[in-house]
Amino acid sequence: MKETLKDLFSNWKTIPNLLSFLRILMVPVFAVLFMHGHYGWSIFVLALSGLSDFFDGKIARRFNQISSLGKILDPLADKLTQITIAVVFFITFWKAEDKWVHYISLIFLIFLIKEAVMVLGSVAMIILGLRPGAAEMPGKVATFAFYLIMISIMAFGPEIGIFRETLFEYPPQVMAVLVVISAILTIVAFCGYIPGVKQQLREKKEKEAAQAAEKQ
Repeated sequence: MKETLKDLFSNWKTIPNLLSFLRILMVPVFAVLFMHGHYGWSIFVLALSGLSDFFDGKIARRFNQISSLGKILDPLADKLTQITIAVVFFITFWKAEDKWVHYISLIFLIFLIKEAVMVLGSVAMIILGLRPGAAEMPGKVATFAFYLIMISIMAFGPEIGIFRETLFEYPPQVMAVLVVISAILTIVAFCGYIPGVKQQLREKKEKEAAQAAEKQ
């Protein structure tokens, strides 16, 4: 585990890691703004978080600032953001008078369960001396879709949409379809991590078996 932590904090002082730290700090800012009904500002903070997510990857690849810590901070910032969005949406829509909107709130529990499992799984992997897998294409697509759909709901959704009175409002059924699409993409992305975890566990077991055989 010591070797893993040493490798984790090797060359960690990079711009992409700073952006990831900032994204983590934006999480409570977003939550406070949203829960106080400042939906316009919460959209701004969420969009800023999404832009920093986009640019930290570009900078890391362009200037060769990819680090072990960055491979954890980047998805961690995504997960904390998504968990927070799911929590505030669940709380808000659960209290809605419209039955459709009320029931839609239950779908956000899928995001909470998935992200909680991912965070706990990542911690367990680090303790076991394994590396949490970097986001693959399904994960990136699911994250992009999640941000896009949630921002659109904050703009045009029932109860909270800042443009619902001046432009148009999503019917609850449309919002339900959008949230379900995002949930399905999230589940598919989650399943995509399982083979990599199994492979690492298998390699770790084989390495330990080989070391045990050498000592005999």
